[in-house]
Formats: sequence, C-alpha cells, structure tokens
Amino acid sequence: MVWDYPEPFTLSVSPQTQDIDGLQHTNNAVYVRWCEDIGWAHSESLGLSLSDYHRLNRAMAIRRGEYDYILPSLIHEELTLGTWIVASDGKLTMDRHFQLIRNRDQATILRGHWNLVCIELSSGKPKRMPTEFLDIYLPAQIQLP
Repeated sequence: MVWDYPEPFTLSVSPQTQDIDGLQHTNNAVYVRWCEDIGWAHSESLGLSLSDYHRLNRAMAIRRGEYDYILPSLIHEELTLGTWIVASDGKLTMDRHFQLIRNRDQATILRGHWNLVCIELSSGKPKRMPTEFLDIYLPAQIQLP
C-alpha cells in the first residue's frame, strides 16, 4: 500500500449494511467513527487506555477534525485505515493523521486530520500533558520530512 507516511498503525474495516446511506455509499459519519476507533486502538497499543485517561484525570480531546472524502466506498469493500501521530508541542497539543485505502485498487478514499488538546477531565479545561502521555506519545510521533 502507498501510505502518506511510513509505518502506519492500521485497522481493517469494511462497510456493512447499516453503514450505507441513500446514495449507496458509506455514510461520512462512519468514516469519522472509524477514525475514532483507530485512534483509541493506536493509543491502547502504545499503552494508554481510556481507564488510564480517567486515572490521570487527563484526555486528548479533538479540538478540530478535518476530513477529505476523496472517493466513495461500497458495501463489503475491504479497506485499510492507517493513522499516525505527526506533531506535538510537548505541552498541550498533538496532531493525528488518517488515511483510508481501498484494498482492491490501492486508491486512497479518505484523508483526515485531528488537532487534539490535552484537557483535565474533571473540569474540561486545557491542561499540560502528564508525564505518562509525553513518555508514550512523543516517541510514537513520526518525523515529517
């Protein structure tokens, strides 16, 4: 597969009947859900789960999400979704990118980007990332050319 960046964390996905909209394509909201699914799966694979977020009273919350819907996908198509952490200021923010590839022809059908901010769960206010976040997320960040 031709990925935008090296060594993505990947997740296989395939639109099911309930994911298809009136145009017979995968509904845009499904892509957003898949991005959330892979974001959590990637975080958990690195060693930070939702329970860790609660224990630390911190979370990385989406401040801005952008999605470029390039091509449609259809019911039961085999797709591969990739994600990367591409930037962090090492204090409050982190950027995550997404790319969805249709397996049969290797076409990129979606690109996405999240800008995340660290918040204190109890107040919802921005707070510095705890040491555990920095120790796990910063080494996972890819170096952009």
